Amino acid sequence: MSVHSFEEELLAEIGRANDILEAYLPMPGGEQATLTEAMRYSVLAGGKRLRPILMRRAYQMFGGSGRVVEPFMAAIEMVHTSSLVHDDLPALDNDDLRRGRETTHRRYGEAFGVLAGDALLNLAYETAAGAFLTDPGCTRTGEALAILAQKSGFSGMLGGQSVDVEMEGQPLSEKQLDFIYRLKTGRLFEAALMVGAVLAGASREDVRRMEEVGEAMGLAFQIRDDILDLTGTQEVIGKPIRSDVKNSKTTWAVLYGPEAAAERADELTRTALAVLDEAGARDDFLWELIRRLASRQF
Repeated sequence: MSVHSFEEELLAEIGRANDILEAYLPMPGGEQATLTEAMRYSVLAGGKRLRPILMRRAYQMFGGSGRVVEPFMAAIEMVHTSSLVHDDLPALDNDDLRRGRETTHRRYGEAFGVLAGDALLNLAYETAAGAFLTDPGCTRTGEALAILAQKSGFSGMLGGQSVDVEMEGQPLSEKQLDFIYRLKTGRLFEAALMVGAVLAGASREDVRRMEEVGEAMGLAFQIRDDILDLTGTQEVIGKPIRSDVKNSKTTWAVLYGPEAAAERADELTRTALAVLDEAGARDDFLWELIRRLASRQF
């Protein structure tokens, strides 16, 4: 796939994801106007929209063609954004900048940072449940909803965040780091690919493969984040650098150095692509997207 065609397709996918998100967010105004504004500010601040894009491409790859995937695309980005809003709070990372502008709690106050994150997480499940009405004939919506909830909760993203917070300032082994990364970051990538595959009616084996792809690419993605925290610039990545060092966090890049961490991310990406190649369908854009994430600069 040429660089030009990939970048054009990526921009189209981001635009499509943004349009879908906008359609499911609450409109401004009303008695709870500040909460609504904080929610919209958090979600519409930009971002790569990777999770909804991965979900849609997996859905299409396995033959999905309806709109039942759209509520889930919006929902998974709301879950992801809620985690970022809460991550930035003073009780956790205490960051002032996200995606190149003030974090939600810095702009609206700490109380509304908490409330906006909570509201987005609740809205995510309300939105995903709306898929039952989007396509009443789809028999796989319940399974997709269960995957999203499980991968987001205490045995997934939130569980990983809890261990990350609890172990802050303590030395971590490679095994402990991988555990945190698999839950904190990998589980939502798994959910995105699995939900897309399930909604499209993919085989059990292919759904399992999508889970494996998500796990490997999620680890690679988080390791790349670690590297950028040490070697990137605030202007490019849109948030403060060296925050892991500031918060006394052990990361792959801190533990082994950026070069060894990059090699590990490349290895995991090759694993993800090898499993993707085993699937009963093919999407060149999805393959190329996963390949490029391992060397991203933002």
